[in-house]
Amino acid sequence: MPILSRRALLGAAAIGATAPLTAQAQANFAGRTIEFVIPFAEAGGSDVWARFLSPFLARHLPGQPTVIVRNVPGGGSIIGANDFAQRARPDGSAIFGPSASTHLPFLLGDRRVRYDYAKWTPLIVSPTGGVLYVSSRLGISRTDQVAELRGKELVFPSQGATGLDIVAILALHLLGLNARYVFGMRGRGDARLAVERGDANADHQTTPAWNTQVMPMVRAGAAVPLFSYGVPDAQGNVQRDPSFPEIPTFEEVYRTLHGRAPDGLPYQAYRACSVAAFAGQKPAVIPSDTPAPIIAAFRKAFEDAVKDPELIARRGDILGDYPQAVGAEADALYRTATTISPEAREWVRNFLTQNHNVRF
Repeated sequence: MPILSRRALLGAAAIGATAPLTAQAQANFAGRTIEFVIPFAEAGGSDVWARFLSPFLARHLPGQPTVIVRNVPGGGSIIGANDFAQRARPDGSAIFGPSASTHLPFLLGDRRVRYDYAKWTPLIVSPTGGVLYVSSRLGISRTDQVAELRGKELVFPSQGATGLDIVAILALHLLGLNARYVFGMRGRGDARLAVERGDANADHQTTPAWNTQVMPMVRAGAAVPLFSYGVPDAQGNVQRDPSFPEIPTFEEVYRTLHGRAPDGLPYQAYRACSVAAFAGQKPAVIPSDTPAPIIAAFRKAFEDAVKDPELIARRGDILGDYPQAVGAEADALYRTATTISPEAREWVRNFLTQNHNVRF
């Protein structure tokens, strides 16, 4: 969305007296407090992300307002998302930070969902990555030995079939590997510990946990990465993850096992879930009926924030090596991460019902 100049704003005010003038006045946030609503508890990944970005957003918004994080946890983020959709005023007083746990129920048509991503406008999208790995107890020590897993049982500890783990479930299904899922994990940390103890032999982790918790297992010879979920380029093609460029993507491993690129409806469903869970995991959004000058001010603030030398110096494990999507790139990534074809949705719903007893 283009940033409106002062001349454009004055022109808009001359054409339509009341609403544009109000919007113009609100584009300066001096003395105001803006809420960054996060639908998760404190100290989780989204909370840490929002608290990291908030002071930079405040610094670059006109008038340098106060930006505070407000946590509305519950229902795997659905409660907070429904609340924001119902209560948020289109005046720039609050923005919202959904995540993969918010995207996936929306994509799958969860009956609890009362929010619609089409009614929100993205301000920034922060990607992350993920790696699926196995225990070396399965008898392999290198990524290129994946074919040797055929005929062996992968035991994968999971938080549930409709959350982040759906990406791993679909990936292993498409690869044709035999996997048994142990549901009921309280978090990905519990799943990793199950692999370390030998109670399970397959798992996936997002980039921060991979770097800090799993890489020591890899260096010790106890774990072997199979593939990363990759990152989409500007054309939507999957490329290797910049945080671990030595690890092949799911698509590369698929070609190794099947001799061709993945395609068809099952792969479309996997790609939709994968982008929602990783490449487009954390957007910040604002109600789309917010006046255009206010939206433009927020978008410009995030564009300036990601170029702030202090943010760049401190991004570390919070933002990783991933370019932050702003402007037109944020629009494209957000649209991809929150869209699934009706056919792909129906396929994945049927798959989960038939294979994991999920009821929609």
